[in-house]
Amino acid sequence: MNLLHLLDEAKCFEVIRAHRWLEGVRCPHCSMDQITKQGRDERQRASQRYRCLGCQQKFDDLTGTVFASHHQPLRVWVAALYLMGLDLSNRQIAHELGINEDDAQGLTRLLRQGVVAAATTPELSGT
Repeated sequence: MNLLHLLDEAKCFEVIRAHRWLEGVRCPHCSMDQITKQGRDERQRASQRYRCLGCQQKFDDLTGTVFASHHQPLRVWVAALYLMGLDLSNRQIAHELGINEDDAQGLTRLLRQGVVAAATTPELSGT
């Protein structure tokens, strides 16, 4: 059985929303919190679309994240993160997810870049 059969796309989007919008939905373009929901995305039915009342930009749950604008479903990204945490090779990840090795390498590279970009630099003080 493939790991992807165990993951629900809607649940993955719920988790992303819960972690991303801790203090409510904010526009990724101008940071305003005056947002209207604009229905669901046609290609990814679990993804909520929004429009900012400040800058009028449209965005969705993945806009501005490492997951945005890629052809793999969110559950593939979540599964890849899990498998990376198990320290599997890109070849093993590709096999487990049923994707080609180039796609697995691209996923893991982007995920690593996203982790590095989100990491905060510790501030040292004192002696």
